[in-house]
Amino acid sequence: MSAGLERATFAAGCFWGVEVDFRNTPGVKDAQVGYTGGHTESPSYRDVCGGRTGHAEAVEVTFDPGEVSYDELADTFFRLHDPTQVNRQGPDVGTQYRSAIFTHSPEQERLAREAAARAAERLGRPVATQIVPAETFWPAEEYHQQYLVKNGRATCAI
Repeated sequence: MSAGLERATFAAGCFWGVEVDFRNTPGVKDAQVGYTGGHTESPSYRDVCGGRTGHAEAVEVTFDPGEVSYDELADTFFRLHDPTQVNRQGPDVGTQYRSAIFTHSPEQERLAREAAARAAERLGRPVATQIVPAETFWPAEEYHQQYLVKNGRATCAI
C-alpha cells in the first residue's frame, strides 16, 4: 500500500453494489471485493456462497485519510445497507451477507462503534452489525472485481 494510505474493510450484503459506492466516494483510491471473517484458506465464491466457510462478502477500501476520514467511511457504510438485518440484505440470505466492519486498529474499532451508535440513533432501533478485528482478506475472483461496471450497470438497485 502506498505511503499515507489506509485500509478499511466492510461487509454489507452483496459486495458488488458496495464496491461501486465506495469506489465513487471522494478520497477512496481503490476498492476490491473479496471474502473475510471465515476459517477456510483461499475460499472461492462457490465455497462462500455454500455458507460453510464462515466468510462474509466484503469490500476492502484503500483510502487517503487526508481526503476522507474513517469516520466518514463508516457513516457511509451504515447508509449503504440495512444494518438492522441479521445475516441478510434484501433477497440475499446467509452469514456471507452479514453486516460487519472488520477493523484494522483500535482507533478504527472505536470509530466504528461510534458510527454504529449514530446509525442506531438515526434508525431508531439497534444495529446488528458485527465489529470485529480484521482477518485475512481474500480477493474475489477477477470476474467479481468491478462486476457492475463491467456489465454496464452503476448500481444493484432496480
